[in-house]
Amino acid sequence: MDPRTSAQDVMRCDLCETAIVQMHCDTCLVNLCKACVGDHISDESKDHKVVKFQSRKSTLLHPPCTLHDNKRCEMFCEQCNIPICSACIVSKNHSGHNILEIIEIYNTKKMEIESKNEEMRKSIYPTYQDIASDVEKRISQLDKGYEGILTAITNHGEEWHRQIDKLVKKLKEKVDKMKIRHNSALEKHRAEINQRISDIDDEIRKLAKLLESNDISLFTHHENTITKFRKLLPKVDASFPVFTPMKFQEEQFHKLFGKLSTLSLTSEENGYNSKLKQISPEAGSSPPVKKLLNEPETDTTIDTKFGYLYNVACLSDEQIWTAGNNSSMKLFSINEGTLLQTINTESWRSPDAIAVTKIGELVYSDEYEASVNIVKNRKIETVIQLQNSKPKGVCITSSGDLLDIICSIGYNSKVVRYSGLTEKQIIQWDDEGQPLYSYSSGSKYISENKNLDICVSDWNATAVIVVNHAEKLRFRYTGNTSAQNQRKFSPYGITTDSQSHILTADYDNNCVHIIDQDGQFISYIYCGLSQPIGVCIDKNDNLFVALRGNSKVKKIKYLH
Repeated sequence: MDPRTSAQDVMRCDLCETAIVQMHCDTCLVNLCKACVGDHISDESKDHKVVKFQSRKSTLLHPPCTLHDNKRCEMFCEQCNIPICSACIVSKNHSGHNILEIIEIYNTKKMEIESKNEEMRKSIYPTYQDIASDVEKRISQLDKGYEGILTAITNHGEEWHRQIDKLVKKLKEKVDKMKIRHNSALEKHRAEINQRISDIDDEIRKLAKLLESNDISLFTHHENTITKFRKLLPKVDASFPVFTPMKFQEEQFHKLFGKLSTLSLTSEENGYNSKLKQISPEAGSSPPVKKLLNEPETDTTIDTKFGYLYNVACLSDEQIWTAGNNSSMKLFSINEGTLLQTINTESWRSPDAIAVTKIGELVYSDEYEASVNIVKNRKIETVIQLQNSKPKGVCITSSGDLLDIICSIGYNSKVVRYSGLTEKQIIQWDDEGQPLYSYSSGSKYISENKNLDICVSDWNATAVIVVNHAEKLRFRYTGNTSAQNQRKFSPYGITTDSQSHILTADYDNNCVHIIDQDGQFISYIYCGLSQPIGVCIDKNDNLFVALRGNSKVKKIKYLH
């Protein structure tokens, strides 16, 4: 085997190509053996820096001057932004300029490049790997997602077939009953006609016999019966029922059968920025750490005077929106406890959930109208209209998107993310294809955590279900199993604070659970709560709890 072409061969001198490399010229970036060093440095046009091979590239190579031959630039002119040599300085072309040693520029640039390399390796590259994994996951879920749509269409079609078959059967049974009645009437009429024919036949025989007789008394006592026969029996008839099929109108039929939304493909310029911010070293500082108070304390209590209170949402540090068991949504002053404004839903039914946008507009879901609506200048606009589905909990994300829990008739619930009117994301299944949320349309509330996790309290599932921004299930919290004398966990309202704590109202146990962002139980908040149902947090981490039992809102301090 030729040692020069063998994959296991050692490095050879770049000049003689036979001897083993021992030296290296940092100026020319050439590998040399000791015997060839003399020949290499004989070229005096360059300032050769020959070092041991193990120490290659240890000598900084200063750039050659573009104006002066055989000169290396050891300085740097900040005004001209170019490397310069000693001859350039003597020439006074850079007189009065700020001159730095080029090694300073090198060290500064090297630190910048090292920082960029660190960010590329530890932040940007892993982010793109996560994005690629996310795209792969979404591609892998295409079949399942579209299979669900096809199954829904098929099931709906089969249901229509069943209803049509049922209707056809009912109409046929009705026709059969009509036929029986029709036939019975004609049979009875036929019997009457046959009886009359038989009577006439008897009368004809009697008259013929009389005509053969010469007994005058028979003729004188003969009764005239022909009048009875001259009066014909009434005609019994019935017209056949007529089936009038409705004219088939394809457009109207499509509207009745169901609507398939269009495929919305969008390319969002900053769609992945939130992923990068989570791990980027330049993402900004974390919020200050706040510790829990030893004993949470009630700061304010507001009487909303609803029959039953269900929801609360913070508008500001001074005002909160509330909603209960009627159509009104009431805005209260927190400090004064006074009613400031009342808005009624368009359906005049109780809203299922309320939230406030980043610019202070009230949003509410209406199960009766199957819609999500926004209040702008006291006027209500429908932003989402659903078909065969019911909106439940709603929340506004840190990016301004709207998250809505949707319960479809006959199907598992799902979380849908909207940007304006555009449906951006659907969260419904875990990695094993199992539903994340319960089938029933019972109470469900939703909130986004500071780490962009999506948190849903599912009363029917007796659990808080948390998924990350990429739809991956992080954990299910089913209550504090170590607690004594506790009733079954009964989660309703849910919210999060600046520490990424998750807080959920436990209706049956008259308390609020605090858990960390990884689903670990931290503490309870009691504070004399009676049937807590709705919760929200203001920007100062004050907790507001809507109490169904007495229709009051409690403002609670629980963090230092």
